[in-house]
Amino acid sequence: MAKTYNFTASHLHAVSRQIFMAAGAPRRIADCVAGVLVNANLAGHDSHGVLRIPQYLGWIADGSLLPAAEPKVVKESPNSLRVDGGQGFGHYAALQTVHRAIEKAKTGNVACANLVHMSHIGRLGEYAEAAAQADCVGIITCGVGLGCTTPTRVVPFGGAVGKLDTNAIAIGAPTGGEAPFIADFATSVVAEGKVRVALSKNLDLAEGCILDKHGNATVKPADFFDGGWLLPLGGHKGYALSLITCLLGGLSPDIDLGVDGMSGAFMQVVNIRAFTPLESYRRGVRAFLDGMRGTPPAPGFDEVMVPGDLAHRRRTERLTHGIELPETTYRHIQEAGEQLNISLSEVDVEACDAQRYQAVS
Repeated sequence: MAKTYNFTASHLHAVSRQIFMAAGAPRRIADCVAGVLVNANLAGHDSHGVLRIPQYLGWIADGSLLPAAEPKVVKESPNSLRVDGGQGFGHYAALQTVHRAIEKAKTGNVACANLVHMSHIGRLGEYAEAAAQADCVGIITCGVGLGCTTPTRVVPFGGAVGKLDTNAIAIGAPTGGEAPFIADFATSVVAEGKVRVALSKNLDLAEGCILDKHGNATVKPADFFDGGWLLPLGGHKGYALSLITCLLGGLSPDIDLGVDGMSGAFMQVVNIRAFTPLESYRRGVRAFLDGMRGTPPAPGFDEVMVPGDLAHRRRTERLTHGIELPETTYRHIQEAGEQLNISLSEVDVEACDAQRYQAVS
């Protein structure tokens, strides 16, 4: 069995915060980014968790990520918001943006936001969940498409060269229960981070996920990182959804037509009370989803779940038993910490960290 290292969520948060602070992020930004990464690990989305720390540090080193940058509102109306992330941490900019959109939706019923010029924003479900926790419906997309210029990671349907990013979509809605409804998925068959996870665990991928640099189907994660490509989810349908995320993200007026590209994040927040009483909506959602769960399982399945169930179970389990990091991920974070004079074992967990991640019974 491959070796793993177990961390409590609070310890992993403290380690992540200290590393980002040592790399130049103010505490408030480092704390925010650490929280988003650890939440991804708790939800079972290890591809968007602390595995990303060395990657972000590399971007800080080459100047493509500015760790102290603050997002700025560049245009605003009662129901809309356009934010420039200043090439800073996308997680911080995205949380700031979705909370501003929630505030607007509370007074104006519906609010939309566009976020550009930011680094990777991590797991989109984080922001959809923020809307759901505020008793709103949240729709979040993030798209990058570069037309005929520098190849990216996902091939268009029928194409041999990547022109798109993994371009995710997330939708969140409150249920009134412990777990909100959260649908969060890439428009590629697998997210690039899932390939990283497979590589870190020395595992093969399922067939139909990636191509090698020659355009041949492969299951080896190393082939992707050696110039390979991801395939779109569901063929032409996933390709169309990927393009939609670019069109929404590209609402910013500063599109660079010279590179045939469109990119950015889009957020829409809907105040449920503008349409129906909140509690009756939540009761209806719970009954509807319970009806789905009550479906007799097909052969090979133990049960029918709905989006949000598995993440809630994993969070409960990992808060209780800890987060297991593969040895490769642990070593990469350890090396990153050592370069910044931070020892993973010596980082102190503060009272606020312990309170943030109360273990469940």
